[in-house]
Amino acid sequence: MNIIKNKPKLYLETYGCQMNVADSEVVVSIMNDNGFVITNNLSEADIVFINTCSIRENAEKRVRARLDVFRQQKKKKPELLIGIIGCMAERLKEKLIEEEKSVDIIIGPDAYRNLPNLISIAESGQKAINVILSQEETYAEINPVRLGQNKISAFVSIMRGCDNFCSYCVVPYTRGRERSRNPQTILNEIKNLINNGYKEVTLLGQNIDKYKWENKENNEVINFVQLLEKVALLEPSMRVRFSTPFPKDMTDEVLFTITKYDNICKCIHLPVQSGSSEVLKKMKRGYSREWYMDRIKAIWEIIPECSITTDIITGFCSETEDDHKKTLSLMKWAKYDFAYMFKYSERPDTYAQKKLGDDIPDETKSRRLTEIIELQNKLSKESNEKDIGKVFEVLIEGLSKRSNEFFSGRNSQNKVIVFPKENYKIGGYVNVKVTDCTSATLKGEVLV
Repeated sequence: MNIIKNKPKLYLETYGCQMNVADSEVVVSIMNDNGFVITNNLSEADIVFINTCSIRENAEKRVRARLDVFRQQKKKKPELLIGIIGCMAERLKEKLIEEEKSVDIIIGPDAYRNLPNLISIAESGQKAINVILSQEETYAEINPVRLGQNKISAFVSIMRGCDNFCSYCVVPYTRGRERSRNPQTILNEIKNLINNGYKEVTLLGQNIDKYKWENKENNEVINFVQLLEKVALLEPSMRVRFSTPFPKDMTDEVLFTITKYDNICKCIHLPVQSGSSEVLKKMKRGYSREWYMDRIKAIWEIIPECSITTDIITGFCSETEDDHKKTLSLMKWAKYDFAYMFKYSERPDTYAQKKLGDDIPDETKSRRLTEIIELQNKLSKESNEKDIGKVFEVLIEGLSKRSNEFFSGRNSQNKVIVFPKENYKIGGYVNVKVTDCTSATLKGEVLV
């Protein structure tokens, strides 16, 4: 214990997507290898990292607010180092140090291996920065330190970056170009999870359908379908999920692979963003309304029991009322089980910011978003009501948020199901019959 007490301590907060969570686990692994231990107590930290998101303005505002808290801590402990890592660091670069005088370290998503060197520079009293993007870095051989509390589910990054360049999105600029990770390192990481008792893995990529590993020595090529199958075969009892497919790249071959293996979960998150072909063209999404509907039809036909979730942006540049109504009509047609819904947030240096202009009043965006949310709540409730009377295999993840007398878990369709705790164990599987629901949750009882 004395050795641990004497080791320097890292306090880490993570904002944004699942990829950021996976990146934070890589960062902790690197820091552990260099003598640091993780702490959940800010007051005892020697260094603070905040892993940031730039996808929307609100995400960056939250980071600025947290920096105010860390700044106050630094006044109490002047030797405390503060680092901003991830997408916001990549987007703003040196400007962050100018705006946030208390920040000592700025590091982008591809430079985490350089952390020990940057910390040494910061300890000498200088500002340290590395925001160089890489076309090769995948952190392939680094074994992430799992930060989740339940030790049931884990994220595994299989590729980095994005080549889509949607007109509203900063990701290609903050995370660089697409590159895929060596499949053997992915399989080894998942084997390690299996050996440590994990029951579910989620494969991550900005556009996961584009995964492609080429071994030039023997001309071997592994695509996403082949990798997905290899992962599914590692352990039939381990659930496999993946995120995020891109509509223009999702093939029927992927869908048939999902049906082939029981442990590949029957849930697909397929971001639509808008139901209007005109808006999709301005967004540079690479598909039309009709193309997207064809992909939904393919899911219905090949995986009838599959749940479908989506992302929707409302109030994009020059979006008309007719465009908005097309989004609502597509939602009604697709009957989404769940959706992430947002007002358009203009991001600096994107094509939309430079060429299109954020010309929809905020009150119009807010009203349209309210209509979208109200419709999705209705669709989610209708979807859940259809599950009443059905029996699902549920992986127990932990206690219900509302009561310690109930457990909570998810089925293959990624729906949360709550049921009486009794003598069941976290990490186990139970068959639950659904008896009731809300728009967000299924309720049921275990069948013995």
